[in-house]
Amino acid sequence: MFPSVFDVENGQGARSPLEGGSPSAGLVLQNLPQRRESFLYRSDSDFEMSPKSMSRNSSIASERFKEQDASMLIDRSHGEDLIVTPFAQILASLRSVRNNLLSLTNVPASNKRPAQSSSGRSGNASGVQLAQGDEAYTRLATDTIEELDWCLDQLETIQTHRSVSDMASLKFKRMLNKELSHFSESSRSGNQISEYICSTFLDKQQEFDLPSLRVEENTDHPTSTQPVNPQYPRSRSPRGPPMSQISGVKRPLSHTNSFTGERLPTFGVETPREDELGTQLGELDTWGIEIFKIGELSCNRPLTCVAYTIFQSRELLTSLMIPPKTFLNFMTTLEDHYVKDNPFHNSLHAADVTQSTNVLLNTPALEGVFTPLEVGGALFAACIHDVDHPGLTNQFLVNSSSELALMYNDESVLENHHLAVAFKLLQNQGCDIFCNMQKKQRQTLRKMVIDIVLSTDMSKHMSLLADLKTMVETKKVAGSGVLLLDNYTDRIQVLENLVHCADLSNPTKPLTLYKRWVALLMEEFFLQGDKERENGMDISAMCDRYNSTIEKSQVGFIDYIVHPLWETWADLVHPDAQDILDTLEENRDYYQSMIPPSPPPSAADDIPQDEKIRFQVTLEESDQENLDELEECDESESRGDAGSSTTTGTGTTATNAAGGGLAGGGKPSGSQNQAPHGGM
Repeated sequence: MFPSVFDVENGQGARSPLEGGSPSAGLVLQNLPQRRESFLYRSDSDFEMSPKSMSRNSSIASERFKEQDASMLIDRSHGEDLIVTPFAQILASLRSVRNNLLSLTNVPASNKRPAQSSSGRSGNASGVQLAQGDEAYTRLATDTIEELDWCLDQLETIQTHRSVSDMASLKFKRMLNKELSHFSESSRSGNQISEYICSTFLDKQQEFDLPSLRVEENTDHPTSTQPVNPQYPRSRSPRGPPMSQISGVKRPLSHTNSFTGERLPTFGVETPREDELGTQLGELDTWGIEIFKIGELSCNRPLTCVAYTIFQSRELLTSLMIPPKTFLNFMTTLEDHYVKDNPFHNSLHAADVTQSTNVLLNTPALEGVFTPLEVGGALFAACIHDVDHPGLTNQFLVNSSSELALMYNDESVLENHHLAVAFKLLQNQGCDIFCNMQKKQRQTLRKMVIDIVLSTDMSKHMSLLADLKTMVETKKVAGSGVLLLDNYTDRIQVLENLVHCADLSNPTKPLTLYKRWVALLMEEFFLQGDKERENGMDISAMCDRYNSTIEKSQVGFIDYIVHPLWETWADLVHPDAQDILDTLEENRDYYQSMIPPSPPPSAADDIPQDEKIRFQVTLEESDQENLDELEECDESESRGDAGSSTTTGTGTTATNAAGGGLAGGGKPSGSQNQAPHGGM
């Protein structure tokens, strides 16, 4: 029997033929040593963390207590794990305060919340008795007050309209800004890669721009390498179809109802090499399948055969009551609406993401967690997530004032378009694969698919990462060790990150596959750069075929985007994703070894300081106010810690500052590189 589906608004939904049984007990989090290698766990070399900040940044017992006599030791660890999300840090500190109070007052712990917990903070569980007036008693009392003061300071900065995951997202963005500021100093290519990461993977609340350099060159130097073509004004794009019509949706295709008779192709596609295709599709549960070979054997219909085989093997056609012929009608129509001329964003990429989603859903940690409707929704979202992709970025569409950008108000332009096209195609005759669902299930599935596909907008990456990490760390600190996933929000959050991981899985595949995907993606970027050059537009970062460092871009992409995401996913499903992390690190090492040697330092020194490329971060006003408050908190604490520097500088534009500034200029000071006590 399958567990029941969760209603979007009311939790567990009514029973239906799709359902039965009871919800899963949840996802068990393993309290085992985890890999902590991404920049999220990196401390700045020029900042020595105080023992107090160490206790909040990690679960490791304070070095100060380790050095004391064993008889005076009070266990202050958070467990055998590091904690980096602000809300989990606050929760861990409050648990520490509680356990310290048990030690100071010798009051027995209540049965409701005993002193011993799986998070590791054991209060008086060690059996050490403290007498008032003793040195250990005074020290512990002082530390407890400081711990509580720190918690109050952090809680006072929380804005009521922000969720706890927003706290982590803001912190991670600031940490990424610091990392990229150093990366961008290394060379002009480092600056370009940093700009690409910022413009692609951070949401529009932070606007990144090269200020005056390019504009001045185009204005003052007519011989600029970027010609201006007056035939392509920047403010308008060619007039498209009426706004009420979804652009890209073709007329119903002739093959939509072409499957006549009772026999359907074994793997959903007609091919003279069916046996060879079957051999390859037999590995659909394997990470790093030969997806390019499947594309060839399926006569360039990889998405149809991959999706059909997965839905059959999972018995989703039966459990979701999808007629096989209808499924194939829809999939062939959907695949025809992927642009075959795109080097990267075509149906082969969709097939790859769908197959990767299938493997991630099979991870032992998720066994029995999701319902057939949720599994089918995630796979359907993977199938449609890039349909009718034009081979151009969201930012290009916004900058060129395209019809799509106008229709969707510059917000997740392509992702909204993919959804609109896919659901419109369901209305084609013989293509409604959800026709047998009850209204409630259909509404829930539509909501799920919309949420998942919108989360594939790469500008939402840092928020997704922060959401998942906050959820995992909070449960670990709370001591339960189980993600109950008993509401729609938590369940969809895991599925969103799962499909996002699948969408960013190329660097985790065998190197031969990864290199092919890199070549295809870069060619698509270069084609956009060619179009920008032809239209007299600024060429987007990493889109100039005459000025891009592919090897270094992949190292930066892995270090700052892919590795932190997969590291967090590995936390959730530990130890199931360790092989994937190993492959990712091997691929990173390969591209690192392929980076061309840097020019002699003297060459960079010859560049005048005012001509070096810099970029800055402009924060939304509410973000800046929040950061200012956080920095004031850090300043007040750092005045009480020996050797700490104070953070200075406020304003709506933060350049190379701890509050989110990013610049290619001088190296930040110690206070800018690390906020005391792992501040949010």
